[in-house]
Amino acid sequence: MPYNAPDFRHRAQLTEMMDEPCSREQLRACLRDLALTNRLTMAYRPLLRWLDTLKITQPRLADPLHILDVGCGYGDSLRRIERWAKRRGIAVGLTGIDLNPDATVIAADASPAESAIQWVSANVFDYTPRQPIDLVVSSLFTHHLDEDDIVRFLRWMERHAQIGWFINDLSRAPFPYHFFRIFSKLARLHPFVQHDGPVSIARAFRPAEWRDLCAAAGLGLQDVQIQSFKPARLCVARRKPQAKEEPQ
Repeated sequence: MPYNAPDFRHRAQLTEMMDEPCSREQLRACLRDLALTNRLTMAYRPLLRWLDTLKITQPRLADPLHILDVGCGYGDSLRRIERWAKRRGIAVGLTGIDLNPDATVIAADASPAESAIQWVSANVFDYTPRQPIDLVVSSLFTHHLDEDDIVRFLRWMERHAQIGWFINDLSRAPFPYHFFRIFSKLARLHPFVQHDGPVSIARAFRPAEWRDLCAAAGLGLQDVQIQSFKPARLCVARRKPQAKEEPQ
């Protein structure tokens, strides 16, 4: 039977295998290969670059910088942030939240003993932070949501993130879709990753769609930065205006 590619003009209504019930060990193997894919595709680069643009230095902070990673999965993004902060001498409080309790157990198991990351299993919309959140980040999370929940998530971040937020997700386009289909099979990645990678790309958004979603959440074009990164990443960043320091 001939293979039918999705119509990339529209977001695909498809299901990912990792969103369905599976054993913890199946999920662990899937998330491990997904983290490997993130490393090979330099998927952390957009987030770490954005953190550098904030020019955060410890003397400006009265308390550790609190960063929340929503849909943390394997926890690899937060572990990269932890190393980023250590190299720069920035004290951080890091929290990873995921709806799947197996994911947070797996993330904790994959973290070194000296890591201070806190892992929470909860629905983000029901989550009440114990302390103020400075930054909210997410990676490969928003394409799992429908449009109404993405608007809800944007508003949630606006309400809780004091400094800003960063969405690191995929760009819907034919080339990365077909490339990943071939690459994942040749690399013999986990079957979930072979299936879900192309599906994730087909479920992702384009810049104009992100502009519409941000507008629906009450954000103007001047409030957000929508930027593409190779290969196949489309990120949405928000840096909130900060009060000017009083002159000495």
